[in-house]
Amino acid sequence: MEKAASIPLPVRTSFKLPSSIPSPWPSVDGGFASGAIDLGGGLHVFQTASFTKIWSTQQGGPDNLGASFFEPTQLPPDFHMLGTHSQPNANPNAHGWILAGKDAAGDGGALKPPVDYTLVWTSSDTEKINQQGIAYFWLPVPPDGYRAVGHVITTSPDKPPLEKVRCVRSDLTDQCQADAWLWGPGPADAGDPDLTGFNVFNLRPGDGSAAGVSVGTFIAQSSGLPGDHPTLVACLKNQNSVDGSTSSMPNLKQVEELFKRYAPWVSLHPDEEFLPSSVDWFFSNGSLLYEKGKESNPTPIDPIGSNLPQGGSNDGAYWLDLPVDGSAKERVKKGQLAGVQVYLHAKPASGGTFTDLAVWVFYPFNGPGRAKVEFIKSIKLGKLGEHVGDWEHVTLRISNFNGLLQSVYFSQHSSGSWVGSADLEYRGGSRPVAYASLHGHAMYPRPGLVMLGSKDIGIRDDTATGGMVVDTAAGFTVVAAEYLGKDGVVEPPWLNYMREWGPKIDYDVDKELAKVRKLLPGTLKKEFDKMVRNLPKEVLGEEGPTGPKVKASWNGDEA
Repeated sequence: MEKAASIPLPVRTSFKLPSSIPSPWPSVDGGFASGAIDLGGGLHVFQTASFTKIWSTQQGGPDNLGASFFEPTQLPPDFHMLGTHSQPNANPNAHGWILAGKDAAGDGGALKPPVDYTLVWTSSDTEKINQQGIAYFWLPVPPDGYRAVGHVITTSPDKPPLEKVRCVRSDLTDQCQADAWLWGPGPADAGDPDLTGFNVFNLRPGDGSAAGVSVGTFIAQSSGLPGDHPTLVACLKNQNSVDGSTSSMPNLKQVEELFKRYAPWVSLHPDEEFLPSSVDWFFSNGSLLYEKGKESNPTPIDPIGSNLPQGGSNDGAYWLDLPVDGSAKERVKKGQLAGVQVYLHAKPASGGTFTDLAVWVFYPFNGPGRAKVEFIKSIKLGKLGEHVGDWEHVTLRISNFNGLLQSVYFSQHSSGSWVGSADLEYRGGSRPVAYASLHGHAMYPRPGLVMLGSKDIGIRDDTATGGMVVDTAAGFTVVAAEYLGKDGVVEPPWLNYMREWGPKIDYDVDKELAKVRKLLPGTLKKEFDKMVRNLPKEVLGEEGPTGPKVKASWNGDEA
């Protein structure tokens, strides 16, 4: 029986967090949450989530839900629109943001109106789609030495007034790259963009510069991916940033206050056997440091890890392991929720216009995996997936303009995903919930089954309600915030241990897989073998991970 088609409603109201934020923010010091940010060169920017809807469509785009397009409203005096904003209709609440600009350079000319507009696309040129009026997408033609940082949309074929939008002086801009697909008319059943037709993509800074600033606008073009050539719409650049940070970043007291307000709840699966713990509990309960060539004489680790080798690289010379004694080993593998700690890394994002609070959770042991092979819903994979030491994280992205939680990154094995604040589940005010998968501890915003592979054959990531919940606000430590300088945060010694948190154990993978194949009917054995060939290399073996500071996201954006 086919599911009845439903017509999505266009975005119509503004999302607000469940609980209000302080005004002013506690411990006000410097420019954090003060409203506007000075990007240097005479350019000030202001973040707004107040919109007027210009046009919407109720089909096309991701999941064929349509999208809505907005202009910013309620701008402070002397601030100007830089472009329009778009959101898919998956959530009926407007939850995005866009920057407006102010020229504080006087005659320096940080901002100027365009000299003309180029029509990029109009919805009157397509086959009939469910839309509210006819849309016209315009690209501002900037004066020499300036760049457009957003499009203008009208419902009239007449060009917009030149004073409607501002272009930005080129030295204050940065190259952009396409991010998420927002919309395209496409066929009604399209799951991916039709690159031969018109599409709208979100944008983010694209040259790797820590000073790049997202504007909250989009790129609209008639064919291809924006990544095929430099985008005609630019991002901004924070000339006042140093390694990505600015005076708009929160101080240590504000970081702690922010985390108490937005600290996530980590909901464990009801069948979870391998719980998180604090790092010092792991060290204090018999965990050992091994050195290559001296395996017979491991070293007990002191509670803060001060006798761990510091710095260097993951060269295989050292690794950690569980206690040797069998009963102690099994006890430590299970973890300890009492006194559990999470570890915060505060870092700048988008040129210091946001602060990322990466929330790291440590588990002494990662349990074995399970697979689904068509009608056989759950097959244990023996040792596959097991390893000592498991570091997982969620990252809270907070606006430095106003202190609001904008989105959360959920780490999922070697990747992850960003979820906007309007699409999160909250408990106890504005505190989001992260669901940790059974045994593997990958983080998800909703309970349920996620398949790593196809929907019929692959590794299971099961999350569910009803298990124990980690209150991260009850035990946290800020372990790193480099932008605060040497007087800010003292890093614990274990953070600078760059080697593996568990041993590499070689075993007969084929023998483990053969145990699973015996449980399958002949028709499914080939499908299972195909799935195994596509598994991540780290699943087919047992090797401990490196710590948080070795991850690529430590000094950069999340994947």
